[in-house]
Amino acid sequence: MENVRIPAFFYRGGTSKAIIFKGSDLPKSKEVRDKLFLHVMGSPDPYQRQLNGLGGGISSLSKVAIVDKSERDDADVDYTFVQVVVDKPVADYAAMCGNISSAVGPFAVDEAMVSATDGMATVRIYNTNTDKIFHAVFLVKNGKAVERGDFEIPGVAGTGAEVALNFIDPGGAATGAFLPTQTPHEMLYAEGVGEIKASLVDASNPVVFVRAQDLDCSATDHPDTFDNDASLMRRLDSVRRAGGVAMGMATTPENVPLSNPKIAVVDGPAEFISLDGSIYGKETHDIAIRIVSMGKTHRAVTLTGAMCLAAAVRVPGTIPNQLAREGQPIRIGNPSGVLPIEAEVICSDQNQYRAVSTTSYRTQRRLMEGSVLAPTQFIEEKNDNETDSLSNHRFKRQLP
Repeated sequence: MENVRIPAFFYRGGTSKAIIFKGSDLPKSKEVRDKLFLHVMGSPDPYQRQLNGLGGGISSLSKVAIVDKSERDDADVDYTFVQVVVDKPVADYAAMCGNISSAVGPFAVDEAMVSATDGMATVRIYNTNTDKIFHAVFLVKNGKAVERGDFEIPGVAGTGAEVALNFIDPGGAATGAFLPTQTPHEMLYAEGVGEIKASLVDASNPVVFVRAQDLDCSATDHPDTFDNDASLMRRLDSVRRAGGVAMGMATTPENVPLSNPKIAVVDGPAEFISLDGSIYGKETHDIAIRIVSMGKTHRAVTLTGAMCLAAAVRVPGTIPNQLAREGQPIRIGNPSGVLPIEAEVICSDQNQYRAVSTTSYRTQRRLMEGSVLAPTQFIEEKNDNETDSLSNHRFKRQLP
C-alpha cells in the first residue's frame, strides 16, 4: 500500500499535546486536510481511545496546530488550531487553544521560520481562529528555544523553561464583543434547568459562567464526579447551548458548536485536593473553577478559559467578580492546582468594558519529530473542484 509521508512535530504545550504541521507541507484543500487530521489522530473512535492514531482519547490530547510564515505586518507567523473530535468525524476550527499556543513561538524559532538571537525572544503570532494577536516570550540559546528550566505549572509533571503568553485585546475572539450581551450577567432559560443566572464573557474564547450552587455541584469536585453524573452533564450542556444562542453564536441550541462556548462553574476560594493529592487551602487561590470542554470536564483548566475568567473577574457585576477575591494576578483554583493569570480590563466613558490584555505562563517541549503516514488515495481525491495531489511529494515512499 502506497503512503505519503508528511513532516510533523509532536509537542506538549502547557497541559495539552498536539501535532504541529507547517502549512507549506499540507494539501491546500481544507477538506483533504481535515480528512488527514482525522486519520492521523485515529478519529472517529467509538471506543474513545484513538488507538488507531496518535490521539490520546480526550480533547486535550487530540489537537492539531498549523503554523505558517505570516504576511501580516504585526505578526511573524500565523497559527491555526484544529480540535479533532475523538468519537466523531469532525475537525473543529471554532476555538483557539491557549495551551498549544505556548509551543508555537518556540516551534517557529526552532524551524527557522523566525530568526532569533540568543537571549529573550519575542515571537508575534496571529491566530486565525480568533483573528487575534498574541506574543510569546521565551529564552533562546544557540539559536533554539530553551526547554529545560525550573518553572512548574499545574497538571504537568516536572519543570521546564517559562514561556510568557501575552494576548493582546482578547475580547470578542469568537463573538466580536468582550461582553456579547452588553451586560455583566443575565438570566438564561435552559431546557431541563429552567431559569439560571449566567455571565457570558468572550476573551480568548467565549465562556458561560454559572455559580456552582445553582446547579447543585461544587467548583472543587473531582472532574470524574462531574463526568459520572449524567444528569449534571446534560444540564451543563443545556445551559452552555442557551448561552451560545444568547451570545449570537447560533440561532438554536441544537446548532451551537460543541467546541464553543465553554461552560464553567465557579465559586469562591475553598479548600480542595488536586489530582496529585496535594491539599490547597482557601488562602492559596482567589476563585475556583471547573470547566467543561468538548463534553468532558477538563482535568486542569483550559488556558483560554482561565484567561477569560481572569478578565471576567475585572468586570463589576459578573458572577466571577462577585465570587473572587481581588488580586493581581488572579489565582485560579482548578483540578490540577492553582494557575495565576494577569488581566487588564478598562472601562470607557460610555461604561463599556474592554479587555486590554491577558498574560499567562506556560512550558512546552518538543516530544518527537518526523513524519506521519497517510494513504495516497485519499490525499489525491478531488475536493472543492481542485486536486491536491501529493503523489510527487518528496516525502512519499512505498511501504510493504
